[in-house]
Amino acid sequence: MKKTLSAITFIAFAVFASSSAFAQATPSAQQMIEQLKVQPVPDAPRRTRSLRNLSVEAVDQTADATPPAPVVKPSLSLQIQFEFNSAQISPVSQQALLNLSTALKAAELSASKFEVEGHTDAKGNDAYNLKLSQQRAEAVQQFLVHQGVAINRLVASGKGSTHLANAGNPLAAENRRVRIVNLD
Repeated sequence: MKKTLSAITFIAFAVFASSSAFAQATPSAQQMIEQLKVQPVPDAPRRTRSLRNLSVEAVDQTADATPPAPVVKPSLSLQIQFEFNSAQISPVSQQALLNLSTALKAAELSASKFEVEGHTDAKGNDAYNLKLSQQRAEAVQQFLVHQGVAINRLVASGKGSTHLANAGNPLAAENRRVRIVNLD
């Protein structure tokens, strides 16, 4: 009896601990807003000339030219859980998606368009993974639309296993994710 009670207590604690860890891992709507906002680009240094002692000088454009830095669009990766081998969103991911819908409807993001990228791990063949990731991206898009996000602000895109979050372990859980990218 004592061993059974200890086992039940341990299982209950493990379930509570895993659900607490999940709750802490789910970003709030405000955290999502901050992550997805387009940050202003600082002004480039300007060369000014005084009008006193005005002279015209030839400027070699190629010597000063540095290649522009690649534009990194604000994005957010979420570990959205799906039923095995399907595009059915698992109930444990509901809160993360509710927070996301709240964030996307916030004033700071209301004018932006977003890509909903579906990603898989490398288990299975490429064609199947691409199809499954597209279906999962569309499922998240439909969830967000159902929560009041305008469909014309969302583009669903399946990436399959082409952009692994953890290339060192192609079967890792973190590769199975949904990434939200601000397209502005």
